[in-house]
Amino acid sequence: MKSNKIIYWLSTSIMCLIFLFSAFLYVFGHDIASVFYAVIGFPTWILYPSALLKVLGVVAILSRKSSLLKEWAYAGFFFDVLFATMAHLAVGDGQHPLSILALVVTIISRIYENKVYNKHFPNIK
Repeated sequence: MKSNKIIYWLSTSIMCLIFLFSAFLYVFGHDIASVFYAVIGFPTWILYPSALLKVLGVVAILSRKSSLLKEWAYAGFFFDVLFATMAHLAVGDGQHPLSILALVVTIISRIYENKVYNKHFPNIK
């Protein structure tokens, strides 16, 4: 059980740091992020709403106040990094390793969140 908690908190911390860093970059490094988005072909107006949603997702996951919001945050993070990985691979800009890392730690965090807190399957150990 202790190793599950360590894996959960390590993966969740890395995941949250990645998403907070990207939100910070979207807001305070808007010019740099706009160039990245233009290369991929995404509209740059989406940077600010995406930054806000990433911060709110981190808050939802760490606060654990609402399991519905937590599940939506995990789903949003999963699809965000899945599509980011596909976009980076499609344009071949070499920026895909960080998005793959984010994808892996998001999946690990979600799996171990269930193992540590056992809310969905209370009889499974």
